[in-house]
This record gives sequence, C-alpha cells and structure tokens, in this order.
Amino acid sequence: MSEKDNLPSADGEQENKVNIESTSVDNTVDETIKENVEATETTALENNDEEDEVINEIEESNAEDAEDEGNKDRHNIETKEYDKMSLESLVIELEKLVKSQKVQAIKAHVDDIKNEFNSKFNTLLDEKKAEFLSEGGNEIDFYYSTPIQKRFKEAYKEYRNKLHEHYKSLEQNLKLNLEKKLEIIEELKGLINVEENINTTYKHFKELQERWRTTGPIPRDKYNNAWNSYHHHIEIFYDFLHLNRDLRDLDFKHNLDKKLKIIERAEELAQDHDIMRAFRELQELHKMWKEELGPVGKEHRESIWDRFKAATKIINDKRQIYYQEIDKVYEINLEKKLEIVEAINVINQEQNNSNSHSNWQKKIKEIETLREAFFNAGKVPIKVNEATWAKFKEAVRTFNRQKNSFYKDLKKEQFTNLQKKLELIQIAEDNKDSEDHTVTTALMKKIQSDWKKVGHVPRKDSDKIWKQFKAACNHYFDKLHASKNAANQEFVDAFNKKIEVLDLLKDFNFTDDKEKDLASIKEYITKWNAIGRVPSDKRYIEGKFSKILDTLFSKLDFDKSKVEIIKFENKLEEINNANDGGRSLDNEHSFIRKKIDEIKGQINQLENNLQFFTNVKDDNPLVKEVHTNIAKHKESLKVWNSKLSKIKALY
Repeated sequence: MSEKDNLPSADGEQENKVNIESTSVDNTVDETIKENVEATETTALENNDEEDEVINEIEESNAEDAEDEGNKDRHNIETKEYDKMSLESLVIELEKLVKSQKVQAIKAHVDDIKNEFNSKFNTLLDEKKAEFLSEGGNEIDFYYSTPIQKRFKEAYKEYRNKLHEHYKSLEQNLKLNLEKKLEIIEELKGLINVEENINTTYKHFKELQERWRTTGPIPRDKYNNAWNSYHHHIEIFYDFLHLNRDLRDLDFKHNLDKKLKIIERAEELAQDHDIMRAFRELQELHKMWKEELGPVGKEHRESIWDRFKAATKIINDKRQIYYQEIDKVYEINLEKKLEIVEAINVINQEQNNSNSHSNWQKKIKEIETLREAFFNAGKVPIKVNEATWAKFKEAVRTFNRQKNSFYKDLKKEQFTNLQKKLELIQIAEDNKDSEDHTVTTALMKKIQSDWKKVGHVPRKDSDKIWKQFKAACNHYFDKLHASKNAANQEFVDAFNKKIEVLDLLKDFNFTDDKEKDLASIKEYITKWNAIGRVPSDKRYIEGKFSKILDTLFSKLDFDKSKVEIIKFENKLEEINNANDGGRSLDNEHSFIRKKIDEIKGQINQLENNLQFFTNVKDDNPLVKEVHTNIAKHKESLKVWNSKLSKIKALY
C-alpha cells in the first residue's frame, strides 16, 4: 500500500477553475467526484505492481488487529521456551495465561503450550506402555492417566470456553460496528449535498471522523473495503473543501505535522537495536498513518511517503537480517537434533542382539539423556520441524519396540525361574522340621546354592518368594544351631571331665603288682571313653591322653604287642563314638588292611633276599640280620591282624 492509495490523486487535487459564482456547487462536486474516482482507480492499478512486500505484511497484520483489538496485547506477553519446560511447568504456564491474560491475546501461546504438552505426554505414554508390556501386560488393557494431564485438560477447557464466549460476543459487536461504520460512510456521502454553512458542515465532518475512530473493530474480511470506501469519501470531501481553502489547508497542515512526527519516530526506530520491538511499533505507525490521519498537500505527498517508506525498508531489512540469524541458529539446532536421532539409531543397531538386562538398563539411561538433549536443543526451521520430530519419535519408538521384545522374552524366562524357585521353596518347607541333620543340612545347602543359580523372577514376586524361602531355611538352621548348641555344651562338659581324668593319670601311683596296675589303667581308659566326645577344637586332649598312656605302659614293662592292642582298643572306642556315619571306622579298616599288605610284602621281599645267599652259613651277620627283620615283621603282622580282627568285630 502506498501513500497514493491513501491520498487524493494529483488530478483530484487540481483546483476546479470553474467560477464559483457562475457554477453551482452540485455541478462542481459532481465533476470532482467523477475526476476523483477515475484518478483513484488509475492510481490503484498503477500501484498494484509497485506494492512493497513489507507494506503488504503490515497492512495484513493491521487488518487482523482491526477485527480484534485485544490482539494488540499479544506483543506484551512474554514468549517462553516451552520446548524446554516440564509437563507440570507447561500446565502452570497455561493456567496463568488463562487466568491473567485476555483470551483473544494468548492463542499463539496456548497453541505452542498445547503442542509441547501433547508431544511430551505422548512420549511419556509410550514409555509407560513399554513398561506395561514388558511386565507381561496386554496392549488392549493398557491405560495411563496422571493428575497433571487432568489439570491440563481442565485449563485448556476453560480457555476454549472463554474463547467461545469471546468470539460469540465479538461476532455480535463486529456486525454492529460494521453497521455503524457503513452509516458513517453514508453520512459522509451526504455532506456534500447539504445546504448549510460550510463551517457547520466541516464540524459535522470532524465529528464523523471521530465516530469512525471510536466505533471499534469490524470483521477482518470487511476491513479493507470499508476503509477504502471511507477514505475515498474523505478525499471527496476534501476536494469539496476547495470552496473553503482555509479549512482544507488547516487540515492539510495538521495532517502533515502528524505524519512528519510519525516519520521521525519511524527513523528513530530504524536505529533501535531491538528490531522486533521496532517492527511492532512500526505497524502501529502505519495504522495511525492510514486510519487516523487524512491527506496532506499535493506538494508533500510523494516526498513524505517515500521518506516513511524508506524508514520502513530499513527496519524491515534489519528484521530480515535478524530472521536470517535466527535461521542460522535454527539450522545449528537442526544439526544437533539430527545428530541425536542418529545416535539413537546407532544404539538401536547395537541393541539388536543384546540379551543383557544390565546393558539394556544402561542404554535406557543413555536414551533418556539423548531425549533430554533433543528437547533442550532448541527450535528448528518450521519447514522441517514436523519431519525432524517424526524422525526422533520413530527412533525412540524403535528402541522401545526392541526393549519391549527383550523384556517380553525376559518375562517368560523369569516366569520359568519363578516356577523353579517355587519348587525349591516347597523342598525347603517340606524339610524344615527334619531331625536328620546329616542328610537335611546337605540338602538345605544344595537348594540354597541352586536358588542363586536360577536367575531373576518377576519383580512383583521377588521379595515375596525370597522371604518365604529364607523363612523355611532359617527355620531349619535355627533348629540345627539350637541342637548343636546343646550338643556343644555336652562336649564342653566332657572336655572338663577328661581334664580331671588327665590330672588323675598324671598322679598315678604304681604298685608292685603289674597286673593290678594294668587293670587300674584300663579302668581309666574305660572311664575316658565313657565320658564321650569333646568339642572339635579341643580334640588335642586325646593326644595328651595317648602320651600319658605311653608313659604309663612303658613303666609297666609289658609286652609291647599287648600294650599296642590295649591302646588300639581305646582308639576303637573313640572311633565308635565319632558318630560320623562309620566313615572313621571305614578309614581305619582300610588303613589296617593296607598296613598288613605292606608288611606281608616286606616279609616276602626279605625271604626272597635269603635265596641270594648260597653257601653262606646261618651265622653270617647279613643272614642273621635278614632273619631278625623277618621275625620283627611277622611279630608286627600278628599285631595288625589282631587289630583287623577287632575292627571286623565292630561291623
């Protein structure tokens, strides 16, 4: 839109040289209207090819504002980085806007908040659905809702209700205002046909202008036509005012002063560093230029419009540079977001064959970090925003599908593990009261070891079955420990009694009767064996007892074989009291058999050696030594055979 669209044409401004005294006012006005309409139409056609894009943009924006004057406040509402806000922060911001701002001024903000909330909530919904499916749930049964979602719906519903009421009221007001402005236009048309004092007509004209300015907004689609019609008749009236040049010139001067001030302000704004604020104010200046001010003198029209347009161009050029810089930032943000999407895709490739729970947990945290980085990366160019979001969403969904598949299989494995552990629990409970400690203790230790090898079970069952299994095992081992504690006390008592026997043996008094002394020692041995077992860490006392016996038997000067048998009988008594399932007895039996075989072998070897001594007398020292050794071994063999007989008697 150029100044020429707003002001009378040069032809329209040309003074009608018809003598006022000889030509009627009606004829003059008719000619002027005809010339003015033709000139206006010509100018409009010429300017269609010359309209500046930025002027068009400003006119369109002002036409939008004209429909709803409340939209003027939209520039004063801070636009925040909604993409970086949490769900709760977005709801709080929405509630605050709906409560404190005009509903018609917050549409863009509400739309941005709604888009961000839906995007983030859908992502959260996907995650919760993935968790639900991974725990064995059926997709058809999935449902998820949160209090924050309910708050958002309530706030958004309140906004929609207010908006509906606003537009309902606005529609009525717009129609009413349009009717009023059309009436004003009709009154303007009639001004040039009234027969009254020109000053009275001019005053009426100014009143109509004021009524136009204060009438209020009209429908956007009627705005330009209504304004053009209004302005056209304003111009016609100014041409009519050539009958009173003073009034016309006074108005021209007033309009020129105001437009020069607008130009000066526009030139100041051209130097403002806040280019967006400058552009918004420039829109208001254009609106004032068009709606509040009339034409100026012909000699000033082109120059002031060109000056105003030049300042407008400077501001717009700066705005374009600003947008270019913003676009560069958006492009950088786009690169970051695409790198994040690629990083997620790389993880998806790595996780194709992953069967490690710990690895999946690690990758889940990595994906969460990447998601946060994506949301914090900032805005991207609008033309690729949807595509970028779609790529990100698909990458995350691919990860979630793989994760769900893994945990679905893991769920099956965990269910199998659950059955195995339930079987172990049954074994533990069936045997927790067993008195056969030897067998049951080994069994309990085995199922405890098996429990550790089974693997994970579903989380909801884990604590429950572990407590059940632990309770059964603890019940058994508590009873076992109580039994052992009682037995240990018996062993301690036995140890103390054996200490007393040792003290008595240390003070043993020999008599001249060896058989009597031997009988007394045997009584001590019988008493010792009758006392029973001692604690395992006190078994050294048996060695002390054996040494004292060796000392006592050596003083009796009895046959060594007889003494050996007596000591062996004592040992057998000890073995018999071992209560180890016969293992000690078996070991002793094996040892004796091995010893007998060993001695027999030595005797055979010695007897074979004698065959090498030919033509050698029996008194030969070497031969005598061999015979002596054979005799010793045979004597030892008798003792070992006697031991074997005694041990066999115990079986």
